[in-house]
Amino acid sequence: MKKAAIIIISLTAGAILGWSIYANSQVTTKSSHTQKEAAFSTSKQHLEKHSVDTLEKEVKAMSLEDKTAQLLMVGFEGSTLSKKEEAMIQQGHVGGVILLGRNVQSEGQLQSLVTSIRSANTNSAPLFIGIDEEGGRVSRIPSTLPNLPSSEQIGEQEDSDLSFQTGQALAQKVKQYGINMDFAPVLDINNNPDNEVIGDRSFGSTPEKVSKLGMATMNGIRSEGVVPVVKHFPGHGDTSVDSHAQLPVIDKSVDTLRSFEWVPFQKAIQAGADAIMTAHILFPALDEEVPATFSKEIISGVLREQMDYQGLIITDDMAMGAIANNYGTTEAAIQAVEAGVDMVMLTDTRQNQFQDVHDGLVNAVEKGKIAEEQINQSVMRILSLKQKYELSSAPEEVNEEKLKSTISTIRERVRE
Repeated sequence: MKKAAIIIISLTAGAILGWSIYANSQVTTKSSHTQKEAAFSTSKQHLEKHSVDTLEKEVKAMSLEDKTAQLLMVGFEGSTLSKKEEAMIQQGHVGGVILLGRNVQSEGQLQSLVTSIRSANTNSAPLFIGIDEEGGRVSRIPSTLPNLPSSEQIGEQEDSDLSFQTGQALAQKVKQYGINMDFAPVLDINNNPDNEVIGDRSFGSTPEKVSKLGMATMNGIRSEGVVPVVKHFPGHGDTSVDSHAQLPVIDKSVDTLRSFEWVPFQKAIQAGADAIMTAHILFPALDEEVPATFSKEIISGVLREQMDYQGLIITDDMAMGAIANNYGTTEAAIQAVEAGVDMVMLTDTRQNQFQDVHDGLVNAVEKGKIAEEQINQSVMRILSLKQKYELSSAPEEVNEEKLKSTISTIRERVRE
């Protein structure tokens, strides 16, 4: 069987197995939640029936320019699309768009923005439209709905059912605007009291708690048809340095990382995680030269080979200080793909970053620095995930009063 075919079958089997593991382990979860999980899993099994050869042929028929564009998730500056940004989506055929706080002003504005993004996409493949909606202090959705508690507050309850409900509520908050990907939950373990960038974004200070509640939240999100992206591999918990500004270093042995930081991510992989975000952190025990995001030893060696992860790998924002101030965004983005990352996140479009990275990727393939077959495999992962979730950027009907009631109940629980 062709390698690309193996990848897509592995993705599907992993997802179905993951749902089975979760359903069997969450004996305290209400039956209605279990039914939603089963319905989601069953509805996605069409991937097994879909011709892998057909998808592989579609990928190989794409131009190199279109394939490399699918590897890019872009951001933009304002609350509306400029002509340049519209053209980037329309003509560039990017794989996805991320919405940041600077892009969101109000409920109506966000709805209009997502509609314009959707309209600009002339590609046959739908866009990933992603956002950071974790609850607590990381919330981008307009404040017409109450905010959900932080992961730390949820973690204090140690209740998988509550975590699952929180995941559902997070997904419902975003999908009513046509957003189909949530960069959550955080699987970092909060074991450094000086770590302000993670802190209350973590479920707790032990691998067991973070694994248990992280898996429940992840499954709650995807039970609503929104793609959860767990983060930040190999772990951002034990550092006092914020990678948005500087490059953190976690100087731990491989054995320590494997028995602690990696545990929630390994559990997520076993539970069929669809997407993992990388951390802009240097781990000298694994790679003394470059951070995890573009370390082949970490991305291909640890995550793909040792942990047997075949799903989507996406970088954190390449405009963050850890990368931009030390390596240069364009070259680092190319190195990330070379290392085995499937999608690169680019939020600074002011300096033609998209075009520079896109041209650099095309050039790297043409010069043999990156094998085109590797690009094909990444595009297969991207398109198969979009197909699995039957992605649409159209807003979904959400019973807002019921959602408000659910959020209020969750908020009351964490006050008990």
